[in-house]
Formats: sequence, C-alpha cells, structure tokens
Amino acid sequence: MKELAKDNRLYSLDALRGFDMFWIIGAEEIFHKMAEIKSNNFWHGLSNQFIHPQWNGFVFYDVIFPLFLFLSGIATPFSIGKQLAKGKNRTDLLKRVIKRGIILVLLGIIYNNGLEIKSIEEIRFGSVLGRIGLAYMFANIIYLYANQRNQILWFFSLLIGYWGLIIFFSAPGFLAGDLSIEGNIVSYLDRMIMPGKLFLGIHDPEGLFSTIPAISTALLGIYTGNILINTAVNKRKQTTFKLITISFLLIIAAQIWNLFFPINKNLWTSSFVLQCGGISMLLMAVFYYLIDVLEYNKWAFIFKIIGMNSILIYMSSLFINWSYTTNSLFKWLFHLIGEPYDSVIYVFCLLTVQWMFLYLLYRKKIFLRV
Repeated sequence: MKELAKDNRLYSLDALRGFDMFWIIGAEEIFHKMAEIKSNNFWHGLSNQFIHPQWNGFVFYDVIFPLFLFLSGIATPFSIGKQLAKGKNRTDLLKRVIKRGIILVLLGIIYNNGLEIKSIEEIRFGSVLGRIGLAYMFANIIYLYANQRNQILWFFSLLIGYWGLIIFFSAPGFLAGDLSIEGNIVSYLDRMIMPGKLFLGIHDPEGLFSTIPAISTALLGIYTGNILINTAVNKRKQTTFKLITISFLLIIAAQIWNLFFPINKNLWTSSFVLQCGGISMLLMAVFYYLIDVLEYNKWAFIFKIIGMNSILIYMSSLFINWSYTTNSLFKWLFHLIGEPYDSVIYVFCLLTVQWMFLYLLYRKKIFLRV
C-alpha cells in the first residue's frame, strides 16, 4: 500500500504549502512591527530574516519562493504520475502541462501590471508566477519523458551548466565570471532579450535565464515526490529519516559551493538551489512525519485551508482591498488596544480576514485550479 491520501493528496503537502503562503500573505509583518516597537537585537534579528538581501547572502524569507516551486514538484508524481499509471497518453499530459505553464505566466503578468492596456516598454513580464509556470512546465516535461535516473542527471546538469554559463562569461566590458549586478552574464542576457521593463532596471530577479536553475528546484521536488509516493506504510519513518539525511547533505553542499559561487536569490545560483532545496526537503520531512506518519494533523488545518487555494489568495490582493475590509471589521479593536501594539494586532486581524475568506471557499468546495 502506498502512502497516498484517500483523494490522492498528501495532507502534509497542502499544509506546508499553506505554511509557505502564510508568510507571503502578510505574516512577516508581525516581526517588522515588533522590531519597530521593541528596539532590541532579538526582534531586529527576526525582522531581518524577512528582508531579502540586496544581492549575495541568505535569510529565511529567501526560501519561501523556491519552497512553493519545490512543493509543485512534489505534487507531480501524485498528479501527472497517477495519470501515466492509468495509461493516459503522454501527448495529452504534455498539452496539459504546457497549458498550465502558460496560464501561470499570464497570471504573473496580470499580477505585475494589472488589467491595464500598456505599451510593451511599460510591462514587466518577469514574475513569481511566471517563474513557477516555466520551471514547473519544463520540469514536468522532463518527468514525462525521462526515467528517475535521467531526472537526477537533468537536475545536476542544469545546475552545473548554469554555473559554467556564469563563470565563463560576463557582460561586455567585464571579466569572465563577474557576479556583480552590472557585470554578470545572466542579467546582461535578460537585458538583451526580455521585452518590457526589468524589475531593477538592469536586472530582474524573475528574469528568463535565471529560470534555468529553477527547473532544478522543481526537479528536486519531483524527486521527493517519487520517494513519498513509493513509500509503503511500514516504511514511513525510514523515509522521513532518508529525507532529513538528504536535506542536510544538500545544505552542506550548498555551503561548500557558496565559497566560490555565492548563494544569491537574485541570480538563483546553483548554491542557492541546493540551500533552499535542502531546507525545503527538511521542512517537508518534518510536516510529513508529524502529519502523515504520527497523524498529528489538527494543528495543520489552519495551513491546509490556505494551501488548497494558494494561487487564489496570492492573486486576490490585486482585486480585493484586504486592508479596507480589516479596518472596517476591527477598527474598534485597534482603538481598544491603542498604540503601539495596535499595528501588530492589525496584522493578525488581516490574516484572520483572509483565512476566513478561504475557509468559506473551502466549505463551499470552491478551489482555483490552474
């Protein structure tokens, strides 16, 4: 018997996706507000963990984006893999994968630019959803046409090839291997090829060429999904230990590679892939063990509600004024609390309003499927 939920979903997968989205929809503001109120090293240290480094470096917040992509990869053996096992035609599945990738790219463009008519020069095409869509699409194409051994070869080949691209080339006028924002080859190629505007003018953290190693992030998720779906019930604990072991090996490898190829989210460097991949796998192992092995799942229901409608809540900020709704419902509470902690309570109320919205959709079985 395989480790599958009755509806072919891992409870821990939805819960961890919800935990990931919890920070994206505003939970990090709790630490920022507390750092403003309590001017001490503890709160400032936590707050800084939720501010992306300007270039090289790593904080906890950097793992949020790749974690979502990693989880998309885990879902592949439970979705595409199930269809393959039923004898579904690969060409039909390929069309579905490409369609989903294109939809996510389009949603990313809408998220960045709104539903406005703009000139090409004013549109930002690179986006979080766009990167997820492209990396998901190419990783799933590899999954459809390559066995597990070759999927692993693709994982390492993309990372090593991307490292070679950056190390042996650079923007004109810079030495080969230049890793500055002005001189690296990836940002230069994006400036030359990508239409519209880049997020930072000369660089886009969701650019086209730095999507190459992001495919490996999704492939690592697929590798993890293959392990989980092939785990017998009496082997769950061993699988947890295996995932934890691999996660630490990935993190150690990332630290070694970081010595000469810095961990950098902006460039999605190969060392960044290993670092985030290791942390993502570790988080998945913990959630899997607590929820699907020990069956301590009541606490995770809060996150599951978010995780089952993750794309919807991400896009909702473009169309719903959550701040207005929160103030309308809880302004009386903010007055009772008073300064300075009213700003912290506001964040909790904002999260509650969004969660209740998702809960109502969950009760009505309304989910945005892409």
